[in-house]
Amino acid sequence: MGKDTEIEFMDRMLSLGLARVSEAAAIAAAKLIGRGDEKAADQAAVDAMRTQLNLLEIKGTVVIGEGERDEAPMLYIGEEVGSGEGPEVDIALDPLEGTTLTAKAMPNALAVIAMAPRNTMLHAPDVYMDKLAIGPGYPDGMIDLDMSPTERIQTFAKHKGSPPEHVTVCILERPRHAELISEVRATGASIKLITDGDVAGVMHCAEPDITGIDMYMGSGGAPEGVLAAAALKCMGGQIQGRLLFRNDDERNRASKAGITDFDAKYSRDEMVSADVIFAATGVTDGSILRGARRIGGWLETETLLMRSRTGSVRRMIYRQNNH
Repeated sequence: MGKDTEIEFMDRMLSLGLARVSEAAAIAAAKLIGRGDEKAADQAAVDAMRTQLNLLEIKGTVVIGEGERDEAPMLYIGEEVGSGEGPEVDIALDPLEGTTLTAKAMPNALAVIAMAPRNTMLHAPDVYMDKLAIGPGYPDGMIDLDMSPTERIQTFAKHKGSPPEHVTVCILERPRHAELISEVRATGASIKLITDGDVAGVMHCAEPDITGIDMYMGSGGAPEGVLAAAALKCMGGQIQGRLLFRNDDERNRASKAGITDFDAKYSRDEMVSADVIFAATGVTDGSILRGARRIGGWLETETLLMRSRTGSVRRMIYRQNNH
């Protein structure tokens, strides 16, 4: 049995375990949908995700997590998880992507986790990242962060074979994006504004026929950028990211994470350089996944489980007694 087969065997065996991890986090958070308490919803998801992670036969290190060790008691960056037996892996996670969405019962809250071989994921510090993403089927490097938003849309529309008016861009609704939004609208393109949840925002680009979204632009959390890159590595599509720093404290965080070139542009495969497995479970209803729901005496969740090595995408329904 060759080494590659062995690694593939492990990622195949671990994928179902990974789905259980995101399911557990989503189920825990679902009990707090609409309760107005972001912290409690996040904590419930973190506890459940960590418990399930520690059952996996891995030597895991959290590289994208709940924050630096002094800020996050659990699932902090650098924390070791898993049984301590098995393959050495990097783990990127967001136990509840969209804490506000959950607290307010708004769409597209997810529990998200990705796993790849050790030292193959960008250790993105908790700073902003300027992001640009499109779905599959376009030439590599066709659009670029260094292009103006207008150029990006014109280039994309040309390759899509349609006018800019038929292009839809997903952007986080934030005051810092006011200029970006007006420039995009000036091209004729339409915008889908989201209040939170930019991992889901980027994932929308990978399935434009379902979501109606062609492109993602704007700045959001860098850790979420790496998670989104992991998703696109499985679903197909391109993403570019560049870290944005507001002060020296943020630059120091990047230095501590081992980043030396503060102006680097990262492609999808630079953020996630090896094969990855990715699981996302819906907490609230969204355009990619259905949220957790009670049906009779059951609690039901929907999970997207993907492996980049095979390009496999599974949608899984899980039911458990709702006691």
